[in-house]
Amino acid sequence: MNTSPLPPSSEQALLIGRIWLPGAGPTLVAVTSDNVLDLSQLAPTCSALLEQDQPAARVRQSIASGQAPRLAETAAVVRNSDETGRNTALPWFMAPCDLQAVKASGVTFVASMLERVIEEQARGDASRAEAVRQAVVAVIGDNLRSVKPGSPEAARLKEVLLAQGMWSQYLEVGIGPDAEIFTKAQPMSAVGSGAWVGIHPGSQWNNPEPEIVLAANSRGEVVGATLGNDVNLRDFEGRSALLLGKAKDNNASCAIGPFIRLFDEHFGIDDVRQCELSLNVQGPEGFVLQGSSSLSQISRDPLDLVGQAMGPYHQYPDGMMLFLGTMFAPTQDRHGPGQGFTHVVGDVVRVSTPLLGTLVNRVTTSDAAPPWSYGVNALMRDLARRGLLT
Repeated sequence: MNTSPLPPSSEQALLIGRIWLPGAGPTLVAVTSDNVLDLSQLAPTCSALLEQDQPAARVRQSIASGQAPRLAETAAVVRNSDETGRNTALPWFMAPCDLQAVKASGVTFVASMLERVIEEQARGDASRAEAVRQAVVAVIGDNLRSVKPGSPEAARLKEVLLAQGMWSQYLEVGIGPDAEIFTKAQPMSAVGSGAWVGIHPGSQWNNPEPEIVLAANSRGEVVGATLGNDVNLRDFEGRSALLLGKAKDNNASCAIGPFIRLFDEHFGIDDVRQCELSLNVQGPEGFVLQGSSSLSQISRDPLDLVGQAMGPYHQYPDGMMLFLGTMFAPTQDRHGPGQGFTHVVGDVVRVSTPLLGTLVNRVTTSDAAPPWSYGVNALMRDLARRGLLT
């Protein structure tokens, strides 16, 4: 895992994250190409920082005034973030969020929407996927890209598909008025760059999902963005949509990072709308998978998804991290013709974009990944002990 997590334009990017500081616990930091800087005096948590007015300006002022002391060399912390060889006596990067709810948008791209329909029709059986794929595309085609969700055209298309017996719950959220918003993980449970990600040991058909993750405060203001891997079990969800929780929320199944890039004069929501994500999976047996996801092809605007996830009917007092969905659904055969893609233990997954850097994780099973043991109570005790709670 030697890929640098920092974006190529890191000198211009205002990056925040969290490190595990031995003897202290999770610590909010600013990250430059050279140094990791302590932001604890500005805010005790990432959530608290994003609640402040103009967090980017406050971080920049804290750095310029010398109120963010140097904690470590960035390169050294990056090296120690690789969980396969970590020295627990030294700092490492964690997921950059903490108390925020971790939510996700589903079926926001036509390509992935069709794959969800295929999963449903195949009843989670990967061996049937290719035949089902051909049958579905023959009826639906790939012309859904031009259909605006919730529009009169979408309603008419629904009637046509119902008449042909091809309507699906995934088409409902893909082109209907209501987006799919679900809970991906519990606050504090996401893993960061360098950590193991977990696949349920009972899954035989699964994949990574490279996504942009928006950071929103409790007022619904999007103040930054980062990368995410929404680890997905295609067979579990394909058997029944009621297994979504089991398909999505397992130990170490949510990776976020490496850092949150705060919105400022150099980076904002329009840049997110044009983000090009790349995915690389390298298997221990030499298998290589390349993929991409372009936010320009998303069927719902990112701010519309934020508005559907948070508003008068649903509040998040500690803010929210929102996965925006992916257009990537791998179909490349790995274990034999017609078998498609699935993970194996030891896969190295890289999600990257020049604007946000690279999120790198290695795959294991959820029961073999380090258990999630440090929650909100532990964080509050450590912050109180350090005198950071007022």
